Amino acid sequence: MRKITIIETGIKDLLVIEPKLFFDSRGYFFESYNKKDFEELGLHYNFVQDNQSKSSRGVLRGLHFQMNFPQTKLVRVLDGSVFDVAVDIRCGSPTYGKWFGTVLSADNNRQLLIPKGFAHGFLVLSDTAIFCYKCDDFYHPSDEAGIAWDDPDIGINWPLVESPILSEKDKAYPRLNELCRGDSYV
Repeated sequence: MRKITIIETGIKDLLVIEPKLFFDSRGYFFESYNKKDFEELGLHYNFVQDNQSKSSRGVLRGLHFQMNFPQTKLVRVLDGSVFDVAVDIRCGSPTYGKWFGTVLSADNNRQLLIPKGFAHGFLVLSDTAIFCYKCDDFYHPSDEAGIAWDDPDIGINWPLVESPILSEKDKAYPRLNELCRGDSYV
């Protein structure tokens, strides 16, 4: 019996992971990650770092990536809900500049597997959200980069009711067309 279901997103290698929940009178149980199950599905990753953040309604984090030390991320929400977005920034990819967004929440327990070559961000929809993710490479602060969350060429349809709360760094990121030149980043 498979413990996870894979849902295709229309962008190669970007996958929604839906765990199987086991319920009884006490509540529920599920495996949020099992290396063996992932490998049986052809998903071979060596996650080396777990990260967690807590944010309030309207906070938008992203769109982030590392340039020379790209990371595959397995993201999920422990409490609350977010609109989670991944943008294909693989120069030369047929889906370059395309985005996929989905609601991740403590209620739906879905995860998003974001491979190397994607920018990632999320908008908090609930009063607060606790967001966690596994990475297959370590964080390198000097290698951090990002794309403007509101880049009109990407056209992400964020479910905003007012202006998002952004860090100063996130406010200053360039548009995607300022980063990719041919098959590499500037």
